[in-house]
Amino acid sequence: MGGILALIGAEWCKLISMNQSLQPVGEKTAAGIPLSLAPCFQEYVLERIDPAQHADLVIERVLANGDRCELRWLFDHYGRASITNWVQQLGARRLPWRRYNLWCVLLELPAARRLRPDEGQIWPH
Repeated sequence: MGGILALIGAEWCKLISMNQSLQPVGEKTAAGIPLSLAPCFQEYVLERIDPAQHADLVIERVLANGDRCELRWLFDHYGRASITNWVQQLGARRLPWRRYNLWCVLLELPAARRLRPDEGQIWPH
């Protein structure tokens, strides 16, 4: 089953980065962030976010909440290698668990593990 999921993940990532049938993201901020991502950054002023300086924040929010066009922008802007590295380093802590599992499959990373395997057990004291 893992081989099938890895194949699906590889094909999906190719489609996201190369699919010309997707609509462009539309208007962007001066820094190049799609305005359609504004709901993902409600506690920030979108125009003040710099994609280079705030890459961790942008990658986190788009992987967690972005649609296909926004994901395509993310992969075009940062590249698959940077996003894969981010998921490996920070994904388990900063993405919702289900999204983290999804990105592990799609990016062909090792199976997701919880950081604290004893989480949810009764405290022994």
